Amino acid sequence: MSDQTPQLTPIEAEREPSAPVIVVDEEFVDNIEVLIEDEQQGMVLNLVAELHPADTAQLLQHLPAEASEKLFQWLPSEQSSAVLPELESAQRSDFLEDVTAGELVELLDQMDTDDAADVLADVDEDVVDRVVPQLEDAEEVEALMGYADDTAGGLMETDFVAVLHDATVAQATEEVRRMAEDVDDPYVVYVLDEAERLIGLVPLKKLLLARANAIISDIADTEFAKVLPEVDQEEVAHLMDRYDLIAVPVVNHDGQLLGRITIDDIVDVIREEAEEDLQRISGITGDEEFSASVFTISRGRILWLLLGLCGAYASGLVIVGFEEALQVAPVLALFIPVVMAMAGNAGIQSSAIAVQGLASGTLWGGNIMRRLGKELSVALINGAILAVALGIIVVVSGFGDDTQRLAITAGIALLIVIVLATIIGATVPLALSRFKIDPALAMGPFIMVSNDILGLTVFFVVATLLYL
Repeated sequence: MSDQTPQLTPIEAEREPSAPVIVVDEEFVDNIEVLIEDEQQGMVLNLVAELHPADTAQLLQHLPAEASEKLFQWLPSEQSSAVLPELESAQRSDFLEDVTAGELVELLDQMDTDDAADVLADVDEDVVDRVVPQLEDAEEVEALMGYADDTAGGLMETDFVAVLHDATVAQATEEVRRMAEDVDDPYVVYVLDEAERLIGLVPLKKLLLARANAIISDIADTEFAKVLPEVDQEEVAHLMDRYDLIAVPVVNHDGQLLGRITIDDIVDVIREEAEEDLQRISGITGDEEFSASVFTISRGRILWLLLGLCGAYASGLVIVGFEEALQVAPVLALFIPVVMAMAGNAGIQSSAIAVQGLASGTLWGGNIMRRLGKELSVALINGAILAVALGIIVVVSGFGDDTQRLAITAGIALLIVIVLATIIGATVPLALSRFKIDPALAMGPFIMVSNDILGLTVFFVVATLLYL
């Protein structure tokens, strides 16, 4: 092989050898912005024509607001309809403000029903009332809009391939061909009875290998996973992850097939849930998006900042309450940041494990006591090691005649603080989960504030009893 042969990345290798590879990076965004400012519409459209909808959405996200809106207006309807579902809710809402009802109908008719319902969730109700009746799939879209966004019903698409139980394999194959344009990736053929109840499914591979005159119900898998439309999207994600499913059917309480949820939607759910938990752990309420307004971002953060302010003030009151102890032994002030830091870290570690276990479904009610017992054992071991380490640091530093007593006091206080902080960090998420509150709220500011107050109180009480 010649040394001049280019080495392709996995993504580039999937393209035609002569096809240019466009990467949406900072330089590309800057170039597009300049072309938009110069009104070079034709050149801009040529550059973005071959972009994947997700890449186009990323480009729109990083362009300045005015340039981004102009580019969206320039896009052909086929391309803009593919891009809209990829956009963040706030930016999508901004783009749709200037779109007429007729244009919106044209865009929505080119989308899957679940994507159309998601887009309409960002449109004013009066516009929705005018647009929905004009859609080709009005009935299906309206039904989807009746479900909450974070449920199986809100995720599912109503386009699927289904046949009656007495159909032949040849008839089922023909149905797959007939529905090919409407159904993206028909992974399975669903088998229904006369009442449209789901009684089985046939993977496409199994369908292709079966005899043409075989009855579909004879080769159908009758043991399969299914969900109700009101099931939370996180439960659907856990189900598909546990059984390695690429699609799961959604049925009503009578067992009738309503739609299906595919793996691409679940990947988005997993990402959204992870982002949401991370934001709550960081003390951010709500779903903060890159394109959200300053007021929206501020509103989502201020609650926990106010809680942190109150907590810090309460910690200060604890210190003031032991002012006499500090006047008698000013050296105790040295351990205030030590106690606060170690209490917060120990609490965060144990709460993170509890939240992870609850989120993944590995922590059940029956093994809570065993989990708490393990956390307590870990806290005792780590607390003892850290107490000894702190005692050694105090002895090496030297604090006069009281060095030994100070080392013992600081070590015992630290051990108690770490044990209590670990227990609180492990139990608070469990308590929140029992009351149907997101356990991720237990992490971050909540644990830090509560453990700061508790840690300081315990430290000064122990110091008062043993040192003063």
